[in-house]
Amino acid sequence: MAKKRVVRRRKKVQPASVGLAAADTKIEAAGDLQALGAQVEKDGGAVLGAYRDPFGGKDVLLVALPADRVDPTPYQRDPSDAHVKRLMNVIEKIGQFLDPVIAIRQNDRYWTPNGNHRLQALKRLGVRSVVALLLPDPQVAFKILALNTEKAHNLREKSLETIRMARELAQIGKAAESDFAFEFEEPSYLTLGIAYEQRGRLSGGAYHPLLRRIDEFFDEPLAKALKAREARAGKLLEIDDRVASIVERLKSRGFTSPYLKPFVVARINPIRFSKSTEFDFDEVLGKMLAAAGKFNVDKIRQEDVARTGGGPPDEE
Repeated sequence: MAKKRVVRRRKKVQPASVGLAAADTKIEAAGDLQALGAQVEKDGGAVLGAYRDPFGGKDVLLVALPADRVDPTPYQRDPSDAHVKRLMNVIEKIGQFLDPVIAIRQNDRYWTPNGNHRLQALKRLGVRSVVALLLPDPQVAFKILALNTEKAHNLREKSLETIRMARELAQIGKAAESDFAFEFEEPSYLTLGIAYEQRGRLSGGAYHPLLRRIDEFFDEPLAKALKAREARAGKLLEIDDRVASIVERLKSRGFTSPYLKPFVVARINPIRFSKSTEFDFDEVLGKMLAAAGKFNVDKIRQEDVARTGGGPPDEE
């Protein structure tokens, strides 16, 4: 059963009452941070400075890294060529690169979880080095969705990144899926991620509102949870097959609206009008599959589709 969502109101804080004062952020690298800096120098980079993060007080190195040693985390979305070209034009126009990427050291290379577009733009421009905020904590590499603000993710990108992260994390530990709720943001991204892998042109946005209500994080080790995710994605794709068949039958009757798939999904959604906050995933999808099998296209009128309003899902 899905857990009830708890809405917590943000507490008001007094201005200038949180974190470190400016003077307290200044530090000299020592201990583990100094050792990390030594590795940077050994890798052909340069340590430009060190400081404590003014919010959380964690140590950070400001470094210049050889461009050919910096890579995006392997589970990131593919970069947008158009966005990379825009960044190239901006960097060339102002003649400076003013937005350091975040990085962690991975063996003798460096991974950036949030700067792939900037990184690709710099590499295409032929730069020799990349300025980065180097963090000692390697787990930052899995904070992609929270850190990546340079280009908004669409649903497909978020889902694929999330399932790739889950598979990587499953190989390096036995933690439960629910332990990574912050990194994954929504359990629905995991289910949709597997579905997108199997069907790249899936209209995931038609199903996302439903999945957000019925999907939940598993309290089981990631490796086991992934098998359950695959089963859930399989059921979703089975429903999508029937929905696609219904849409084709509607089109053969002259329906041409771009909202046909969301319309059909809404019609077979058994909890569309329910105000409950707890649902059984398999039960809901089972009812949807049955409803799709009984769908009578002869009873649908053009005005029924028109009344759905809004627009098609904004994610492809």
